[in-house]
Formats: sequence, C-alpha cells, structure tokens
Amino acid sequence: MHSQIQLASKNTFIGILMVLAAAVTVSSKAIMVKLAYVYAVDASTLIALRMAFSAPFFIALALWARTSASKLTSRDSWMIAVLGVLGGYGPMLLDFAGLVYVTAGLERVILYVYPTVVVILSAMLFKHRIANRVWFALLATYAGVGLVVGHDILILKSGSVDTMLGATLVLASAIAYAGYLVCSGWLIPRVGSSIFTAYTMLAATVASILHYASTAHAISIFHLPTQVYWLALLMAVVATVLPAILLNGGIHRIGSSRASLVSSIGPVSTIFLAYIFLGENITLLQLAGTGLVLIGVMAISMGKK
Repeated sequence: MHSQIQLASKNTFIGILMVLAAAVTVSSKAIMVKLAYVYAVDASTLIALRMAFSAPFFIALALWARTSASKLTSRDSWMIAVLGVLGGYGPMLLDFAGLVYVTAGLERVILYVYPTVVVILSAMLFKHRIANRVWFALLATYAGVGLVVGHDILILKSGSVDTMLGATLVLASAIAYAGYLVCSGWLIPRVGSSIFTAYTMLAATVASILHYASTAHAISIFHLPTQVYWLALLMAVVATVLPAILLNGGIHRIGSSRASLVSSIGPVSTIFLAYIFLGENITLLQLAGTGLVLIGVMAISMGKK
C-alpha cells in the first residue's frame, strides 16, 4: 500500500514537471520569433519554415494514429482541413504578425486570455449561462491585459499606435484559437485526438507553404541568414513538438484540470525569458497585470473540475 502511494506521488510529481516544461518551452516561441525578426524575415516566411521543420513529426503521428483510428468520412476530412487552415494557421499568422509590434511579454499575456474567450463563445453559441465566478474572471483577465498594454505604452514608451495594432493582432489570434477549440470539441471525440492534431497541423503546414508561395518577400526562403534556419528549427522542436509530447504525457499523469493550472506559469516564464534573452524590462505594473490575467484564467480553470 505504501509503495503504491509512493508510486502515485512520484507519477504526479513527474506529471507536474512535464506540464511545467511544456509551458516553459511553448513560451519560448515568442522569444525565438523576436530574435528571428532581427534578420528582416517576415511572418509568413518564418511560419513556413517552422511548419516545414515540424511536418515530419506530424506525418509520423498521422501514420502511427491511423493504425488504430476509424476511417474518416469526407465531411470529417473537410472539417479537419478547414479547422487546420483557419484555426491552426490563422492564429499563428496573426500572432507572428502581432509580434512585429509588441514585446514578447505582452504577446504571451494577451494570448493567455483564450480560455475566457472560449467561455464567451460557448455562452453565445450554446446558450451557456455565465456564472458570477466567470464574470469576475473576465473582469480580472481583461483588466490585467489593460494594465500590461498600458505598461508597454507608458513605461516602455512603445509607440501607442504600433502597440495597439500588435495587441489587436495578438488578441485576434487568441479569439481565432478559442474558436478553433470550441469547434474542435465535437470533432475530436469522433476522430481521436492524435489524428485530429496530426491532420490539422499538416493542413496548417500546407496553408503556410501556399501562403508563402503566393506572396512577395524581401528575401527568399532559400537565402536567409543561417541563424534564421536554426531559430525556425528550434521553434519547431522546442516550441512545437516537444511541448505537445510533454503536455500530453503530463495530462495523462495529473489530468487536464490540474495541467491547466500548472500551465499558468506560461506568461510569467515568457516575461523572464524575454528579460534574459531580449533585455525586456520587468516592472511591478507588468507583473500586476500578468497576475490579474492568471487569477482570471485560474478561476475559470478551477471551475471546470
């Protein structure tokens, strides 16, 4: 009995570490994007590189999952393709475009509001009642975002027009991703999470390549500085593939509710990573705004238990 308790405790500890590592690694994406933008690469080029480097993993996942998956209907296939383009590639493009104008810390805080957007969309689409706890969560979250946006404009002296443009693009990314989650909620149980993830990400990869091929670029994707290729590869492995593996393993050990709470370290880790690698300042106003966002999101996450 004692050994079983010890094993369960060890399993929980490992699960928490895996989710923490997933949150930190996925938070590093914004840092890598900002570092890549030093080399005059545009958003669509950077995304195309990231997805091209990630594609072998998703192909392998699709082949592995097909052995145990039921056959997809044509309707399921079309829905997966549409969600992959609009809910996979769309949010990425908006996010990367927003990072041209805002700091990595602000980007992660705004992106992290997506659980509140899911609640709002669910209430609108499915007539779910919004409880008082959720209203408090929404108020805290968006007050926090307001503080962090104000921090960048007033304290960092960022251009107000550029900051608001970037914040709007990142918020649109969060809304698009929340819509993707809401729409995928009924499809994943039908086709399985592995097949859904692999196929939507492959659809996003195709969309990114087509978008790149159909638009003009200052520098060809084949003539970029070596550092950009390395950063894109790191983004694919460290900020895309690795977090997916760690998060799935962590959820398996501690459950989705506790995993969502542990993942709340994400915005904080981005702020400190941006301080270390980008030289972005950390202020009490920024931390206060981030704290309000975390309180709001955790209030919603704990309510799902």
